Amino acid sequence: MTKGISRIALVAGIGFAAMGFAVAAEAESLTDAIAMAYSQNPGLGRARAQQRATDETYVQTRANFGPSLSLGASQSYADRGQNFAGDRSFQTVSLSANQTLFASGGLSASLEASKAGVKSGQESLRSTESSLLLNVISVYTAVRRDQEALKISQDNYDILKAQLDQTQAQFEAGQLTRTDVAQSQARLSASAAALSAAQAQLDSDRASYTAIVGQAPTALDPVPDLPGLPADFNTALSTAEKNNPDLAAAQYADDAAAARVKAERSAFGPTVGLSVSSGKTGVAGQLGSTLEDTSATVRVSVPLFSSGLNGSRVRQALENETASRLQVEETRRTVVSTVSQAWSNMIAARSAVTSNQEQVKAAQIAAEGVKTEQQVGLRTNIEVLNAEQELKSAQLDLINAQRSQYVAAAQLLSVTGNLTAKAFVPNLETYDPQKNFNKVQSKGWTPIVPVVHAVDGAAEGLLGNGRGK
Repeated sequence: MTKGISRIALVAGIGFAAMGFAVAAEAESLTDAIAMAYSQNPGLGRARAQQRATDETYVQTRANFGPSLSLGASQSYADRGQNFAGDRSFQTVSLSANQTLFASGGLSASLEASKAGVKSGQESLRSTESSLLLNVISVYTAVRRDQEALKISQDNYDILKAQLDQTQAQFEAGQLTRTDVAQSQARLSASAAALSAAQAQLDSDRASYTAIVGQAPTALDPVPDLPGLPADFNTALSTAEKNNPDLAAAQYADDAAAARVKAERSAFGPTVGLSVSSGKTGVAGQLGSTLEDTSATVRVSVPLFSSGLNGSRVRQALENETASRLQVEETRRTVVSTVSQAWSNMIAARSAVTSNQEQVKAAQIAAEGVKTEQQVGLRTNIEVLNAEQELKSAQLDLINAQRSQYVAAAQLLSVTGNLTAKAFVPNLETYDPQKNFNKVQSKGWTPIVPVVHAVDGAAEGLLGNGRGK
């Protein structure tokens, strides 16, 4: 199984190198693992690319405020028959420009919806990053726990093997019975099975670590203290309600849905547009000496009847707004529930760690005492085996409780929005989605955009009425 994990790590390393990632030395600390996953995890990279694609929707919506310019050329041939003389081939070259001047606030509302959608996507990306870090912490602590569990199981196996050898010798000397030997053999076989299971669990979690972090783990360092843990439950709850990325994403999505309602209502109002065209038409090959035609047109259109289409779109947008508002409340309740669960789990695990530490100390003393007393005939062989089993169980319970406490605390950080790569690796160069938005939002901008935005936006206050309901 270890060879299989090595092959997985090798394949993963080759894959990352081929994709242009710089694969560093194997991570041995949690901060190393977080930094590596943050920069190399393909799922996070995909989410960043999707957010950059979302940024373009703002540019595409804002383009409706500006002019469109097109150049056209055509050649036609007319067969006029033998009774008609004259040229039969004509060429046309035209240049046309179109500009929307007013759309009853629809353009402004659509741009507002696009910007809110970008903000919602940025918060969703923050949630994806937080989820990735939580997964790294979960799998890192799982591998460390498994390594400790394997060591405990190996120690237990060695002790039971020595106990079997001693029992066998005492049986041959007539001091113990065959029943004692059988008991020792049964416990050793059970220990061997548990050792095999511990190795399988470690291999499984190592594979998960490789998939998330990008390379197979080695000897992992102890975990550091988690930065920024809230001092009490009320602080955790208030922080989560203000800073949880999923809740913020839902709130921005609700803003976008409200803006789309205004955009759909604008379909009931007038639209004003300007078009200018200039062209030349003439006989083929003589275009330079033919007629020029230039025209400017102002178009005003008011919808009178759409067979229910516009009203249906408004009702649809209103229902989507209702759904998004309910999504905000549902997300808020989920956040409150997650904070409560994470806090309770952390406190319970912390208490379990303290109790299990005391249990391990007592079990160690008991195991040593029972073994010593067995040597002088005060204890039986089965009591020694039971004491060893209780010690192993206490040790496993302790490492499980320690991991549970750390993961619950990390989950609490995640739901409060404070589980960030920067908090663990201060010098890490983090990805800022706002930088890409700032870079692309003005592409294609023209000086007429703010003018049309102001004119069209003047009608936005009229869009909140009951038209179309």
